Amino acid sequence: MRTHTFVKVAVLSGLLALAGCASKVAAPDQFSGFLKDYSGLQETTSATGKPVLRWVDPSFNKSHYDNIVWNSITYYPVPKPSTQIGQRTLDELLNYTNTKMKTAIAQRMPIVTTPGPRSLIFRGAITGVSSKAEGLQFYEVVPVALLVAGTQMASGHRTMDTHLFFEGELIDANTGKPVVRVVRKGEGKELNNESTPLTFATLKQVVDDMATDATMFDVNKTAK
Repeated sequence: MRTHTFVKVAVLSGLLALAGCASKVAAPDQFSGFLKDYSGLQETTSATGKPVLRWVDPSFNKSHYDNIVWNSITYYPVPKPSTQIGQRTLDELLNYTNTKMKTAIAQRMPIVTTPGPRSLIFRGAITGVSSKAEGLQFYEVVPVALLVAGTQMASGHRTMDTHLFFEGELIDANTGKPVVRVVRKGEGKELNNESTPLTFATLKQVVDDMATDATMFDVNKTAK
């Protein structure tokens, strides 16, 4: 009886995970906790045509701000390297993300180190990487741990979809309140199977698209 109950719970958990990762945007159970508030997020389309979750304060007016305080993008929480995603890949991915995003944001506003009354404060984090086997019903995804898990059938290997999760926000330095929040789930390149290492190149385009969207973001064009 106990075993039967455990199986039922496992099946239910698997179905919930499947529903979350099948979506083009992050599901609530994939939110990392990096942002203090996830309410009000709505699905919309980025400048490059990618689906994202976004919230913008209705009173937000970019003309009220002259500069941005940059806080380096981090991992949240700190990941542990594995046989499929090593420390070198983690470091390369994070360094590239910081370089690309900082350059993109600097094209919108000057970056400063000390906030003033007309400053925005940027903070962001890579909150996870996941992969799943195509065509299979069950797989594991632990975004915040950057654990890449695979599933293999007796008939052979299956290709794996990969995703990178990112969360970020802009904060009004004068009030201390967020004015823009974004949660993004970007799709990377496929892996041949669960034994294929996930490299920086697998997710590079996801970061490039995020940087492009940062330079083209228009608060007046956020409709889905």
